[in-house]
Amino acid sequence: MRLLRNVFTRLLLLFAMVAAGAVAGSGTANAAVPDAWGFAYVDTSSGVPNLSYQAGSWTSGAVSVTPGVPGEYFVRFPQIGIPQGGGIAHVTAISQSAEWCQIEKWGQVGTDEMVAVRCYRYGGGPAKALFSIVFASSSGALFSAAQAFGYVFWNGSSIGSDYNSSLGVNSVFHNATGDWTVWLPGLGSSVQAGNIQVTAVDSGQPARCKVGAWSWATSGQKIQVLCHDATVNPLDTGWTLTYQRERAITGAFAPPKLFAYTFDNTPANPGPYAPVPPAINFNYPGAVNTIQSAGTGLRLVTFPKVGALPNDVQVTAYGPGPGFCNLLTLWTTSGSTAVVRDVACYNATTRVNQASFVTYTSVY
Repeated sequence: MRLLRNVFTRLLLLFAMVAAGAVAGSGTANAAVPDAWGFAYVDTSSGVPNLSYQAGSWTSGAVSVTPGVPGEYFVRFPQIGIPQGGGIAHVTAISQSAEWCQIEKWGQVGTDEMVAVRCYRYGGGPAKALFSIVFASSSGALFSAAQAFGYVFWNGSSIGSDYNSSLGVNSVFHNATGDWTVWLPGLGSSVQAGNIQVTAVDSGQPARCKVGAWSWATSGQKIQVLCHDATVNPLDTGWTLTYQRERAITGAFAPPKLFAYTFDNTPANPGPYAPVPPAINFNYPGAVNTIQSAGTGLRLVTFPKVGALPNDVQVTAYGPGPGFCNLLTLWTTSGSTAVVRDVACYNATTRVNQASFVTYTSVY
């Protein structure tokens, strides 16, 4: 009887969201967290990228890259293909200039997962950018009061794939051109906690996406996604969003025991400083991440006690307007410390102090 009541309650909630103009995801799950995952630092347009910076749930093989049109790269993750376009991908450009990378599409090719990436410079021209990329797919419940994980792929008109570790039904509300609200029920917190990554998904035009605003409650996380075209105009496009709390960006946990994330919420602070509340500045071994200025629009992020190769870093800008962030160069690993030198943020082609989310994971 209780099971029937729970099912009936979930159906009523789903009908209410649809009536209110939301688009809901399935929220279904049937296995562990995650099912498959992989990451890579792509430093070549053809062949196998740096083996020291790639890892995944495959048992053999390596990530490979083939070129497309200028600025386009097809990244192949071995043995982790997810049928029917499941899972989610994020990408971050690594460049000395105002450039970004976006996802075009992804899908299963044989037993592998292929992710198409397109990189642009500000204004819309193709960019030969380096980038870091992560792909993951999750299912199943996560029964933890402290930990939470969820993602949404918005394909431009509906939820293409999603996951919620509480088995809640994710929903997306379209507010205006280039403006959405994402509701992740069951992943709530009494204080601001966790990290968010957002990446544009568009195969037809340049697109950039970011987190515009974030609020939290014990019932769930509410996140605003903002997207823009090659310059400053709001744009309706696709995007991916991942929310992590005390889990790696892949959804995995123990391993890795060496992962961390932070929210640079006072980007004018010269530092070094540790963002607060502490739950947005998480470090699994318990060390304190710090951020400091390396110049206007440049932020040096230090993740102590988690440094180990292979590893991955992703960055997402936060706040109103068309600003965006990338990585100035490849992060470094020295001893047990991982150093991001630097997160670089832009308004058009000018570096500016911009709030940002930074997430780091190793394979261990």
